[in-house]
Amino acid sequence: MPKRGYHHGNLREALVEACLKLIEAKGPTGFTLSEASREAGVTPAAVYRHFEGREDLIAEAARQGYEIFADLMEYAYSKGQPSALAAFEATGRAYLAFAQKYPGHYIAMFESGISINRTPELNAVATRALGVLEKAAIDLSQHIPEEKRPPPQMFSAHIWAMSHGVVELFARGSPGTKSPYPPEDLLETGIGVYLRGLGLVAPDK
Repeated sequence: MPKRGYHHGNLREALVEACLKLIEAKGPTGFTLSEASREAGVTPAAVYRHFEGREDLIAEAARQGYEIFADLMEYAYSKGQPSALAAFEATGRAYLAFAQKYPGHYIAMFESGISINRTPELNAVATRALGVLEKAAIDLSQHIPEEKRPPPQMFSAHIWAMSHGVVELFARGSPGTKSPYPPEDLLETGIGVYLRGLGLVAPDK
């Protein structure tokens, strides 16, 4: 097998791409570094020039995923402006869209057991990404009377949990969890119910 990483001068990225393919196929604990090296077309020894072990490789895949995720969330937030409500709803939809388009990254980020505190670089980009949803929640919460206003961190955590639940149960093709409704509709209506409960969306007539 040709050594693609050496020929392309980008062995590190070739290994991350291999990792993502294996994560999608076998899960984050279902492959070895030797398998990743074969997928990338390099010798097992070459892996250790860039990564100390499988967890380091997965952590880099997660870091790259958070970079994409942060950019997508920030774009969604900006596109919804100047409406705080539209910006908030857009970030929820962006979460679902990311999970569907980048499943390998999503698993590395949220299902691999890799802590966002593993490296300063991973922590920084994860904080930036998840901070967008909190920023959207802060904007929207200003429309709630102060005495009824939940903490923005709680507000954003509720929507994050709802988005994550829809992804896990209905957007990933898990056996036995098929919904009669598209994941996008489930998330949109769920957010609508939540926001109506806070008085941010007019009740249905």
